[in-house]
Amino acid sequence: MSGFDYDLFVIGAGAGGVRAGRIAARYGAKVAVAEEYRVGGTCVIRGCVPKKLFVHASHFAEAFEDAVGFGWTSERVAFDWATLVANKDREIDRLNKAYIRNLEAAGAELILERATLAGPHEVHLASGRRITARHILVATGATPFVPRHLPGNELAITSNEAFDLERLPARIVIVGGGYIAVEFAGIFSGLGVETVLVYRGDQILRGFDDDIRNHLAAEMAKKGVEIRTRSDVVRLERSGDGVRLTLDNGSQFGAGQVMFATGRIPNVASLGLEKAGVELTPHMAVKVDAFSRSSVPSIYAVGDVTNRVNLTPVAIREGHAFADTVFGGKPVAVDHSLVPTAVFSQPEIGTVGLTEVEARQGFGRVDIYKTSFRPMNHTLSGRDERTLMKLVVDGETDRVLGCHICGPDAGEMAQLLGIAVRMGAKKSDFDATLAVHPTAAEELVTLREKWTG
Repeated sequence: MSGFDYDLFVIGAGAGGVRAGRIAARYGAKVAVAEEYRVGGTCVIRGCVPKKLFVHASHFAEAFEDAVGFGWTSERVAFDWATLVANKDREIDRLNKAYIRNLEAAGAELILERATLAGPHEVHLASGRRITARHILVATGATPFVPRHLPGNELAITSNEAFDLERLPARIVIVGGGYIAVEFAGIFSGLGVETVLVYRGDQILRGFDDDIRNHLAAEMAKKGVEIRTRSDVVRLERSGDGVRLTLDNGSQFGAGQVMFATGRIPNVASLGLEKAGVELTPHMAVKVDAFSRSSVPSIYAVGDVTNRVNLTPVAIREGHAFADTVFGGKPVAVDHSLVPTAVFSQPEIGTVGLTEVEARQGFGRVDIYKTSFRPMNHTLSGRDERTLMKLVVDGETDRVLGCHICGPDAGEMAQLLGIAVRMGAKKSDFDATLAVHPTAAEELVTLREKWTG
């Protein structure tokens, strides 16, 4: 495409940006991808991947205890935080290099410096170089939010810093009640850190099914996590080697670390979006249409910077759809409904579809099927932990509207349940499916009695 340096210039080499760049290059486009930090984005470098590795690490304390019930003699074991961090870093380095190889193998050029918008077709690099492109894709993701006007906010860390602490604190306070907050509460608690979760809402995990929220909160409490709801931090102060918190009810207490997990906001600061004429939403996300096009026809955006569904697989799907639409001649609008998701809390959550509240708001008659039971491995370990499974069904059509699980391997189950729910499976289809025994998942196809409680 004559007249431009590139057919596509991507700002941000995270999951969505890399996928878009790779697919566009395979369609024959001349592509450049700029990244100011490391290739792989939040998920690979300081998000999903290192978090899941830390979740695995935190499971071992209970696993060693549980082994006794299965005949194993428990020897004294010790945990070394520095070893975990170093091994995590090696894996992240490997993935970073793999992302770079895949991008370059597709024929895209990688530019390792900050890029900002200067117009509908122009990008400026930190080195001073000016670049023109027929199409520009903004894929800069999101960044952790810490209340700007909170006194002492500089004393808090976020998930970005939590992966690389020099040492584990004896006590940590995590502020927030979403994915990141409950996941890190489980991580730190499992690694032996006294953990307090402070959340201003009535219950953790706003937006999830209420039964799942209540079940997880109860199970986390069993594991020693102190959850303080209807509470908010109003001040942080240095106290010796730690931090003293003041809550809105006047109570004060100390901790070795305070971590804010109060959500993430679109990473749009100083990108030059206004200069290029790109319209933002009231929440400072890039406003896009169904095909990820912004208010400027030549500029698109995918992933968390658009604040649609902020999950890595969604960003990847949006990036691929963008490339198919613009360079492949196959217009694709991503369907953001019925997105299966997992929360790697302890115990784990897997969910897809409508919550009970959502279903009752949109459908005339809703049937609920649910069960709670002790997982098989805990019949011998003796651990007091239960799994919860719940199906939300349209009482008129028998279609399964939602499925919600809190228990071991819930995320794995949710991936496959996502297929069934998206295809419009009915409760009778679940009933007609033979169970795999003995598994926890068999409960999903053996639920027969409607919940009347």
